[in-house]
Amino acid sequence: VRDRGHRLMAASGLVVLLGCGRLGSAILEGWLLTETVRASDLIILTPSEKPAAEAARAQGARINPPLETLRDARCVVVAVKPAIWRGALAPLLPHLGEQAVILSVMAGVTAPALAEGVGPWPIVRVMPTTGVARGRGVATVYAADDQARALGRALFEPMAVTVDLPDEAAMDAATAVAGSGAAYFYAMTEALARGGEAAGLPADTARTLARATFVAAAESAGDEPLDQLIGRIASPGGSPRAGLDVMAEGGRIDRLMAEVVAAAVRRNRKMGRN
Repeated sequence: VRDRGHRLMAASGLVVLLGCGRLGSAILEGWLLTETVRASDLIILTPSEKPAAEAARAQGARINPPLETLRDARCVVVAVKPAIWRGALAPLLPHLGEQAVILSVMAGVTAPALAEGVGPWPIVRVMPTTGVARGRGVATVYAADDQARALGRALFEPMAVTVDLPDEAAMDAATAVAGSGAAYFYAMTEALARGGEAAGLPADTARTLARATFVAAAESAGDEPLDQLIGRIASPGGSPRAGLDVMAEGGRIDRLMAEVVAAAVRRNRKMGRN
């Protein structure tokens, strides 16, 4: 409790959320759930009505107020699509005070590109997963400015396992692993269910077993080394080991996941250039 209180103090001040789509809404829900940011300290800028924004309004947040109210903003969180960030952010800049920090959660848009479009304000990049909405996300943080980095951590640590990146070049790879990883996890669950169905299980039963198995495995992972977790289940000569041998044959699973991550990295970089 004491640690969370310290983070709340570090994150205090007016926070502006620019964009309230899927990720912006998840961040907003996580802030309110974990009490990281008080609703009364929130300004939400969104071109259309969003359920998460309306829920925050009911608790005291302001939606689309006059831009003059941004003068005291401690942080502007940019959660719009990478292709439109310049046009979305530019009208805000003349109204920001010198204390403001620009926090981007956009994939692929580099700190130098942001600095070119933003000007003198410190910049921090954070790539969170949508699990922050439940207070159980993952977030990677990069900033050249130590105070901006500290603010980024303060805003996300209460609702995410937060990892500092010493080099921005690693952000695209971190996004491909953490930001996209949940989709790969679900795809593996679906594939396992299809495998069970092919082996004779009813489709509903296969899906239930696959989903429950992955949930249980995730909840029991803890901090134990992954090879030890595998070893606890897959003893030599057993059926789990037989299945793992198929996955590892010719390095297929390592090669597949390397290709998956590389494809996501390429896409992140392409989005940042748009």
